[in-house]
Amino acid sequence: MSENCTHDCSTCGQNCSERKTDFTEKTNELSHVKKVIGIVSGKGGVGKSLVTSLLAVLANRKGYNTAILDADITGPSIPKAFGLKDKAESMDGKLILPVVSKTGIKVMSINLLLDNDTDPVVWRGPVIAGAVKQFWTDVVWGDVDYMFVDMPPGTGDVPLTVFQSIKLDGIIIVTSPQDLVSMIVGKAVKMAKLMNVNVLGIVENYSFYKCPDCGKIHSVFGESKIEEVAKNFGIENVAKIPINPDFAKQADRGLIELFEGDFLDELSDKI
Repeated sequence: MSENCTHDCSTCGQNCSERKTDFTEKTNELSHVKKVIGIVSGKGGVGKSLVTSLLAVLANRKGYNTAILDADITGPSIPKAFGLKDKAESMDGKLILPVVSKTGIKVMSINLLLDNDTDPVVWRGPVIAGAVKQFWTDVVWGDVDYMFVDMPPGTGDVPLTVFQSIKLDGIIIVTSPQDLVSMIVGKAVKMAKLMNVNVLGIVENYSFYKCPDCGKIHSVFGESKIEEVAKNFGIENVAKIPINPDFAKQADRGLIELFEGDFLDELSDKI
């Protein structure tokens, strides 16, 4: 061990006898989470939070105890989608109680701790990563069958913290029908492999628009390439979400739990 050792192996490149290789954190004794699914994307604006919300709602409808950990600290949108107005409260000054949605989904997000939803989080990467880790270790989740982690886009500090700190059972990649999709998905797949995490499926958002009058399908953002991309990367489970203005309205009104549609049913059954 170096005399200048900081005991933080995650930031150290030295090889020594006391080097820590397992960075996973345990939840507190009041939390028992059975399965954790990360929702990731290689770029922003593809609907990752929407997919997180819908999958959580579907799991909850099946009777599972469901939770959402909103790891997108600088761009949290989960509380608004679920219409959460209450703030998270502390327990004994140490642990934090999540806010529960109308149908019983437990949620923790930075916006549930801020005085105002519009207050910006102007923090550097390590501080943000630390907050995400605390959401896992210091929140009283209770008994949870499925936890969905809404991760920020890319492969930076926070996604790395989630991969290292939380034992994920797998990830679902969210993308859109654009020419860059193969490269974007590739980055997410390779990061998952580096961290020894399984890719459970891929979701193409904004996949198509179905005219409500004539029923014709329109590929607004270009022809779908998702099946080809999934095959190239060995991803078996594929789902497509259509362009539907109702989703935006429901999310804006905090009514995402009322959504209707079967486009994620098959994927949900396989995770």
